[in-house]
Amino acid sequence: MRVLRARLGRVAGVLRRVRPPRTRRGQRRAFQAVVALSVLALLPATWLNATAGPRVRTVADAPAAPVAVVFGAGLWNGEPSPYLAHRLDAAARLYEGGTVRAILVTGDNSRHDYDEPDAMRAYLVRHGVPARRIVSDYAGFDTWDSCTRAHRIFGVDRAVLVSQGFHIRRALALCEAAGIDAYGVGVAANHDVTWAYGGVREIFAAGKATAEALLRPDPHFLGPKETGLAQALR
Repeated sequence: MRVLRARLGRVAGVLRRVRPPRTRRGQRRAFQAVVALSVLALLPATWLNATAGPRVRTVADAPAAPVAVVFGAGLWNGEPSPYLAHRLDAAARLYEGGTVRAILVTGDNSRHDYDEPDAMRAYLVRHGVPARRIVSDYAGFDTWDSCTRAHRIFGVDRAVLVSQGFHIRRALALCEAAGIDAYGVGVAANHDVTWAYGGVREIFAAGKATAEALLRPDPHFLGPKETGLAQALR
C-alpha cells in the first residue's frame, strides 16, 4: 500500500507541474494523446483477460490435474494472511475432492525470518492434507518465478492454479508462457482495501507480465531440478 501511495504521489506531483494547452488545437492534441496512452496502458490487462479468462474455474468444476499450485500472499505474525488462508483452503478442497494428487506451495523465503512456503505447508497439514503430498518452492519471489520454476525445476506440465480472482488471470497467462497447461481457481475475496489494492496493482503488473511472457527470462534463482513433486505423486 505504501508503494502504491508513493507512486500516486509522484504522478500527482508531475500533473501539478504540467501546464494545460491554451489553444483549441492544443487541447484536441492533448486529449488524443491521453486517449492513446490510456489504450496502450490497458492493452496488457486486456490481453491477460482475453487469453486467460476462459480457463478460470471454481473448486467444484476445476478439471483434474496432477498438482495444484498455490501462490504466496503474505504472512501475518508468521501465519498465512487471510487472503493466503483462503487460497490454501481451496487447495485443500481440491485435494480432498480428488481433483489434484499433490500441492506445490510457492512463495518467498528470501529472509530467515520470513518463510511463506513452510507456513503454507503447516496450514495445509493442519487442514488434513498429508505432508507427503505437499512440496515447497522457497524461491517463488514473484508470479513469473513461481511459474517458470514450477515447470523447469519441479517438472509441472499440467496444474490447477489457486489464487484470488484479481490475480489468477495473470498467473494463468504466465504459467502458460512457462510451459504449463493450466486452469485456475479464482478464490473469492472480500471487497476490502486489500482487494482494491490488488486490483489496482494488477493494472501495473500486467505490463511486466506481458514482457515476461514474451521474453521468458530466467527466474531470480533457478537452481538444480527437484524430485520432490515426482515423489509426492507416486
